[in-house]
Amino acid sequence: MTSPQELDQRFRAAVAKLSAGAEATEPGRDPSEPIRDGARLTGTQALKIFEAQLTSRHLDLAARWLRSFGEGYYTVASAGHEGNAAVALAVRPTDPALLHYRSGAYYVVRADQAGYADAVRDVLRGLAAAATDPGAGGRHKVFGHPALAVIPTTATTAAHLPRAVGLAYALEYRRDPRPRLSEQRDGKPWPDDAIVVCSFGDGSVNHATARAAFNTAGWLVHRGEKVPLLFVCEDNGLGNSVRSPEGWVRASLEALPGIRYLSADGCDVVATYDAAVAAAEWVRTQRRPAVLHLNLVRFLGHAAADTETTYRTKAEIEADLARDPLLATAALLVTCGMLTPDEVLARYDEVGWQVRRVAEEVIGEPKLGSAADIVASLAPRRPVRVARAVADAADFALGPGQAARLEAFGGRLPEKAGPLTLAQTINAALTDALLTNPATVVFGGDVAAKGGVYGVTKGLRDRFGSRVFDTLLDETSILGLALGAGLGGLLPVAEIQYLAYLPNAGDQLRGEAAALQFLSSAAYRNPMVVRVPGLAYQEGFGGPFAQMAERTVEPFHNDNSVALLRDIPGLVVAVPSSAAEAAPMLRTCLAAAAVDGSVCVFLEPIALYHTRDLHSPDDNGWLAPYAPPTEWARDHVTIGRARVYGDGEHLTVITFGNGVRMSLRVAARLAERGVGVRVVDLRWLNPLPTADIVREASATGRVLIVDETRRSGGVGEGVLAALVDAGYVGAVRRVFATDTFIPLGHAAAHVLVSEEMIEQAAATLLGA
Repeated sequence: MTSPQELDQRFRAAVAKLSAGAEATEPGRDPSEPIRDGARLTGTQALKIFEAQLTSRHLDLAARWLRSFGEGYYTVASAGHEGNAAVALAVRPTDPALLHYRSGAYYVVRADQAGYADAVRDVLRGLAAAATDPGAGGRHKVFGHPALAVIPTTATTAAHLPRAVGLAYALEYRRDPRPRLSEQRDGKPWPDDAIVVCSFGDGSVNHATARAAFNTAGWLVHRGEKVPLLFVCEDNGLGNSVRSPEGWVRASLEALPGIRYLSADGCDVVATYDAAVAAAEWVRTQRRPAVLHLNLVRFLGHAAADTETTYRTKAEIEADLARDPLLATAALLVTCGMLTPDEVLARYDEVGWQVRRVAEEVIGEPKLGSAADIVASLAPRRPVRVARAVADAADFALGPGQAARLEAFGGRLPEKAGPLTLAQTINAALTDALLTNPATVVFGGDVAAKGGVYGVTKGLRDRFGSRVFDTLLDETSILGLALGAGLGGLLPVAEIQYLAYLPNAGDQLRGEAAALQFLSSAAYRNPMVVRVPGLAYQEGFGGPFAQMAERTVEPFHNDNSVALLRDIPGLVVAVPSSAAEAAPMLRTCLAAAAVDGSVCVFLEPIALYHTRDLHSPDDNGWLAPYAPPTEWARDHVTIGRARVYGDGEHLTVITFGNGVRMSLRVAARLAERGVGVRVVDLRWLNPLPTADIVREASATGRVLIVDETRRSGGVGEGVLAALVDAGYVGAVRRVFATDTFIPLGHAAAHVLVSEEMIEQAAATLLGA
C-alpha cells in the first residue's frame, strides 16, 4: 500500500515535472470562460474544485497522522475519489445528499456552496471522536450536517440507497399541497425542484440492498411515478480487496430499467463536471432517476489496516498513482495558465498547514464522557408531549375534523358500532390517524386494493386515495420508502406482510432507521410506524388454535421470533393483545413518531385479529368498544407501561400477545379453585415495562412468565433479567416455545406454549 508520505512525495515530484515543461503552458485563460474548449467547467470552478481536492487529500493525511499516536479513529480515505468534488459543484447545496465514506471533497465543496466555514474542523472532530463534532457528536465519523443538506449514512454496504429512493419519492410527493410534518433540513423545507444525490462504491453495486433500490426506482418510474434521484457510482475497481470484473459495473448499471446511464472519467474534473451537470439537469427537469458512473482510483488502501500488496500487483498500484486526480487537476490548471507549478505547491503546502493546525487543535477538544452522553440522541422520549399530541388529535376530531370524520366512516362512527375485533379496531385507528394528521401515509404490499391479507386496511384507499398505496413486494424497499418518507416530512405507516419476512430487511431498521438520530445528534430523524402481522397460533399457518379461514399457506408465515427487534437500540416494539389495547397503543406510536421521531414496530398477533370470545363460545369477551375522541386522552398508553388484569395475591403471570388471552383463561379456572392471579400484559417488548414487572412480581412473590417466543432469545429472558437486576428473590418459572421453526398443522401444538403448560407451571409454583 502507498503510504501517506509516499503519496505526498509523489505529488510534489509530479508537480516539479510540470515545472520542467512549463514552457508548453498556454497563455492564461479568462477564469470565467470554459477551462477547455467545448467544456462547461470554467476556470473559476476548476480552482474551486482543486481547493476542495487539496483539502480532502490533506484531511486524509491528517487522519493517518492522528492515528499514528492514538488520537484518530477512522482512516477510510477519500484519496483517489477527489473527483466527486465536481459532482458536488454540479448540484445545488439544497439538494439532499446521502454520501458514502469516500466523499471528503464532495463535503468540502458542499460546505463552500452553503457558505459554511467549518467543514475542515468538523471532519477532523469526527476523526478524533470529539463530542463537539456537529454531525455525530463523537459517536462515529460520518459526512453529515443538516445545514448542508447532507444526511449521514452508516458504513454498511449500500444500506442508504433504499432511503435515497424513498426520499426522492417523498420529495415529489411533497408537491401535493397537503400539510406534512416539518421537513428536515435545518428547519427549512426542501426546495420544490430539489433532487436527491446518493453515492456509493462499485462493490455496492452487487449488494442485495443496492439491487432493491435500483429495482424500486425503476419500478416506480415504470408505473408512472416521479423519482428525482441521481445515483453516483464511484468505481475504483475494488470492493475492499475484491476486484470488480472488468466491464461488470458498467454492464450492470447500463441495464437498469427506468434509470438513465451516464459515465465519465472521475479523475478528469472537466469530464466529471460536464457529465454531472448533464445528469443533474436531466433528473431535475424529468424528475426521473439517473446513474452517473465515475471511473476512479483508490489510494491508501481500503483503510489503514489494509495491505494492498497482498491482493494487488505493484504495476496495478503504479498505474493508479499515474491517474491521481489531484495531479490531473493541477496539470489542467497549469496547462491553462490558471496557476504556475510553484503556486500549486504553495497552495498545497498552505492547505496542508491549515489542516494540520486544526488537527492539533481538535485533539484537545472534549470527548463523550458518559453513557448518558452517548445515548442522548439515540431515541428521545418526551411522554408529556406525546400525550399532548394524542389530545390534540382528539381535539381536531371533535372540532374542525368532525364532519370529515363522519364522512370517512360512512356516517357510522366506530364508537357507535358496538364492540370490535382487534382487526376492526386497528382499521378504525388508522382511519382516525389519516384524518387527524394529513402527513400520514399508509403503504405496503396488498394494503390498498386488497385491504391487506387479513382485511385490516380494507377501505382505507377508498377513503383516502393516494395516501394509501400498494408497493412492490420487497421488505427492504418498503422500509426504504418509509425511511425517505419520514425525512421528506411525512408520517409513514408501512406494513411488512409477515414477521417472518422482516429479517429480509433487518438492517434498514437497525443500521438506518434506529441509527439516524444517533449518527446525527438528533438533527435528522425517522418518524415511522411499521405494522407487522406476526406471532404464532394461526390455524393453517402452523397452529390449530385460532379461527382462521385460510388453510393453504406454508408455516413460515407463522413466526414467533422477535430477537431481531428487541436487540435494536432505541426501537419501540409494541404488541397489542386485544382490541382494547390496539387503538390507544397505535395512537401512542404515531404520536411518538411525530413528536420524537421514534421508530416504532407495531407487532399485531394475527391469530387474534378476528378472535371474538374469551372464556366460552359467543361470550364476545375479546371484543372491545372503540373509544370516542373524548376518551383518547384518558385512555392514553405511555410507552413502556404494562397493563395489569386483576389483583390476585397468589401468583403473577407476566406475558404478552397471545399469552394474555391464554393466561386470562387459565386465571379464571384457577380463581374457581380459590387461587388469586394477576396477569401482566407487557404491551411493550422494547422498552420493557421494568418498573411494572418488578412491582407486580413483588406483590405475590411468585412469577410465571408466559412467553410465546422461543426459549433462546425470547422475551422471557429479558423479563428474567429485569427481575434479577432489581434484586427480586421470590419464586419464578417460565414457559416458552421450543427452539424451532413452527411446523404445519397440529404438529405445532408440540412446540408452542399451551394453556395446559401454563396451568401446570402455575401449579408447580403454587406447590399444588
